[in-house]
Amino acid sequence: MKLRFVDLSVPIQEPNPGEIRGGMGAILAAEIQYQSHSDTLPECKLMFGAEPEDMDGVGVGAERLALTAHAGTHVDAPWHYYPTSEGRPARTIDQLELEHFFAPGVVVDLRGHEPGDRIEPDELAAAIERTGAPLSPGEIVCLWFGQDEHFGTELYWDDYPGLGAASTRWLIEHGIKVIGTDAPGLDRGNPYIARDFAATGDRSLIWEAHRVGIEHEYFQIEKLANLGTLPARGFYVSCFPVKITRASAGWCRAVAILGLDGAA
Repeated sequence: MKLRFVDLSVPIQEPNPGEIRGGMGAILAAEIQYQSHSDTLPECKLMFGAEPEDMDGVGVGAERLALTAHAGTHVDAPWHYYPTSEGRPARTIDQLELEHFFAPGVVVDLRGHEPGDRIEPDELAAAIERTGAPLSPGEIVCLWFGQDEHFGTELYWDDYPGLGAASTRWLIEHGIKVIGTDAPGLDRGNPYIARDFAATGDRSLIWEAHRVGIEHEYFQIEKLANLGTLPARGFYVSCFPVKITRASAGWCRAVAILGLDGAA
């Protein structure tokens, strides 16, 4: 069996100069302190009582990170959406079964939509029909907007389409528990939500896809990448979230695996 692996993750990194001026990009920015091999020599003395000469003047390379659990490619748990889900306390990332996060994948091509567009159920159904087969319960649906092409720019963070409440429910009703997107969020870009809320006063517009999780437990993968290198079907997705106690999300190294069970 010859397997092929495709990295579906964006890196956790510090923002590029000028990339972030506010909004979600600023909220999700990571701070990384890189420690050289000489920087860590004092730690070696604490651990071993070793002087620099005992270590040939070389400690270990290390990093210290300050970041949210929603930085980089990650899985959202129901606790992120609301305190309750399906009438029970919403589960955190460490409480979710691993079986959900290794399953056949489907790439749904939704390119061509404008930033701020809400994807309606009929549009979603048509795009899934173009994949050549109906959805099967338990598949991992990956929404391909092409947003990852803007990663590393200010445009990436706020200017993208997304699902509405109706299309999110439609996927869940077809047995889908894990929905991924190559945008920073499953909902439309935040400035467009804010615009429409200001115009209408309709609070149901705020994170309408996320808040479907109040009624139906489901999980999101946000900030996928490289979906355009995959076939629509014939691969598995592995996206096991890091186990952070009582957390609303967990970073993951999302990977597509081709060649399992004779897949393309």
